[in-house]
Amino acid sequence: MFYLAAAVSDFYVPASEMPEHKIQSSEGPLQITMKMVPKMLSPLVKEWAPEAFVISFKLETDPDILIDKSLKALEKYRHQVVIANILESRRTSVIVVTKDSQTKLSLSDEEVAQGVEIEEKIVNHLQAQHTTFIEKQNSDGKGTACARSESSEAN
Repeated sequence: MFYLAAAVSDFYVPASEMPEHKIQSSEGPLQITMKMVPKMLSPLVKEWAPEAFVISFKLETDPDILIDKSLKALEKYRHQVVIANILESRRTSVIVVTKDSQTKLSLSDEEVAQGVEIEEKIVNHLQAQHTTFIEKQNSDGKGTACARSESSEAN
């Protein structure tokens, strides 16, 4: 299972382009050109761990595009789950998106007051999905090398 933390940013300023000294305001308005952060989800799913259970995150500020973008990410990268969240409610509510379902996980006011974090609900939900994924792989004949390895270790 790969539980990928949300990207800190999709853009960055390369170290080679960082100014050495303080930028002087007397030089006028500042224009910054940023580079795209390389996307690592595709090589992870396609090359590094093609049989793994992979979870990514999709954070948006517009609820109207969240599910569509999550579904497009699943289609593009061919992984299993997107944790979809909206910036303003990301600490209390998410939607677990798969190609077949959308499950909303939310904290109640009482849970928030008790200090419960949304990650607890996410991890519990994903644990069940991961178990189902492994069982399906084993019944489909995938993952048999792993099962054989585990049984030989037990002997």
